Amino acid sequence: MCYGYDGKAALRRSVIDRRGLLRGSLAAAAGVGLATSGIGATAAAAGPGTTGRKHVPPGLISIQLWTVRDALSGAPGYDATLKHLARIGYPKVELALGYFGRSAGQLRRFLDGIGIKASSSHDGISGDPAALREKIQNAVTLGQKFMVVPYLYSENADDWKRWAEQMNVEAAAARKAGLRYGYHNHAHEFTIDLGRGRRPWDVLTAELDPKLVHLEIDIYWAVTGGINSGDGVADPEGFTLDVIRCARQEVLQYHVKDRHAADGDMADLGTGMIDFGRIFRKHSVLEYIVENDTPDVTPQQTAEVGYRYLRNLRY
Repeated sequence: MCYGYDGKAALRRSVIDRRGLLRGSLAAAAGVGLATSGIGATAAAAGPGTTGRKHVPPGLISIQLWTVRDALSGAPGYDATLKHLARIGYPKVELALGYFGRSAGQLRRFLDGIGIKASSSHDGISGDPAALREKIQNAVTLGQKFMVVPYLYSENADDWKRWAEQMNVEAAAARKAGLRYGYHNHAHEFTIDLGRGRRPWDVLTAELDPKLVHLEIDIYWAVTGGINSGDGVADPEGFTLDVIRCARQEVLQYHVKDRHAADGDMADLGTGMIDFGRIFRKHSVLEYIVENDTPDVTPQQTAEVGYRYLRNLRY
C-alpha cells in the first residue's frame, strides 16, 4: 500500500534538520515542460544477505559538501579538502555553503584543475526573479546538471502548496537553461499532520509538476520519517521504497546516509542499520551522494569510508 493512503494518523512530532537552512521565499520566472528521463528501472533482486553482481558505477558517486563543512571553513581549508576528495576518487561533489570567496567562474576553474565536477547544488527558493537568474547562471557556469531545494518546514498546508507552486516556476526556468530541478526530503515531511490525514509529502508530491521537478531522496531521513511516523517501524527500507514507488516525480538522486540502530543518529556508511543494497536493487539513480551530518571520526575519514563503501558494495 502506498505511503499516504493507508489511513493512519500522522504523528505531530517531527524531526528538525540541524542545518536550519532558509525556508523559502517568493520566486518568479517563465517556463516550459521537462521531458522525463526513464531513470529508476526496477531490477531483479538477489535475496537478502546475498552478494549480487551489480555495483554503483564509480562515475555516479558524489559527496554533499555539508559532510566536510568543518574542514572547509577551518583546517585544512576549502582547497585542501577538495583536493583530498579528488585523491580519494570522488568525480563529483554537491555544493553547499557558497563558493568560499570565489565567483562561479573561478570555482569552476579550480574544480576543473583538480578533476572534480560540481554536478549538483543545494539552493533555497529564490527571493526574486533576479536572484533566480543569478542562481541559474551560476549553476550553468559551474557545469551543473542538477539544482536542489534542500529544506522547507511548515505545519501549514498552504505553505507547502505555495512552495510547490514556486518550485514549479523555478524548475521551468531551470529547464530552459538545461538544468534538472529537485527537492530533497527530511523526516518531517512524513510526520507532520496537516489535517485530514495529509502530511507535507502528500501535498508536495501532489502539487510538484512531475514533468519539471524530480526528487532527491535522502535515505536516512526517509527511513527516520518512517520510524518516527510509525508507518515504517517494522520495515524502514520497505517504507522508503514505498515512498519512491508511489511518488509521481522521478527519483534521480540519493543522499546515501546511514543510521545508528541504537540512537537513530547518522552513521558513517556501512556502520549502521540501513540495507542500501535492497534499495539500490529496486531503484537506480543518476547520483549516489555520500552524506553524514555528524561524522563519526573526522569529515575526511567519513568521506573516505563513504566512497569505499559505495565502490565495494555489491547487490
